[in-house]
Amino acid sequence: DLRKQARQLENELDLKLVSFSKLCTSYSSTRDGRRDRYSSDTTPLLNGSSQDRMFETMAVEIEQLLGKLTGINDKMAEYTNSAGVPSLNAALMHTLQRHRDILQDYTHEFHKTKANFLAIRERENLLGSVRKDIESYKSGSGVNNRRTELFLKEHEHLRNSDRLIEETISIAMATKENMTSQRGMLKSIQSKMNTLANRFPAVNSLIQRINLRKRRDSLILGGVIGICTILLLLYAFH
Repeated sequence: DLRKQARQLENELDLKLVSFSKLCTSYSSTRDGRRDRYSSDTTPLLNGSSQDRMFETMAVEIEQLLGKLTGINDKMAEYTNSAGVPSLNAALMHTLQRHRDILQDYTHEFHKTKANFLAIRERENLLGSVRKDIESYKSGSGVNNRRTELFLKEHEHLRNSDRLIEETISIAMATKENMTSQRGMLKSIQSKMNTLANRFPAVNSLIQRINLRKRRDSLILGGVIGICTILLLLYAFH
């Protein structure tokens, strides 16, 4: 009996969810089609009060059916846990799990469809308020609208002028930075050239000193060798 009741509720839920999904789809397509057909900003949106009432009614009915099916599943769980059905316990647990999975799928589908519908309705309400603001702006006096347009244009011109001035200042700052970096590079090159110019005379003087020492050492060595030779000759003839 519990399984029959569960199947009946599941069939009803299936039909209700299909109708509920069609309602959400028709709501979205109707709004999109109306916006595509009529390009005028003064065209009113489709009155969705009847669809909203149908949505609320179907949502309440589906929630009631989900509650009933949850109660039937709880009763089946109590029956499987009761004593006296040990031989059929595995099969009953499998059946109970299948009904629980179906309930979970229906619940998830319901909440997903409901969330989509609420998102679409919220978007349409926002677009409706924007359209009303546009209509109220266009329905104002021509003089005020003209003044507002002139003020907006003047404000846009001022913003463009500020943007051009900022770009010019940025270019000038970049040019200044480049010139400063080039001046630093020229200074470093000049210092290196001065260093090299100062080093070459020092190298020349150092080479001259080395040559002078080499000559002096050669003379000293020659003198020492000559003296030693003379002494050897004197010692040999003596």
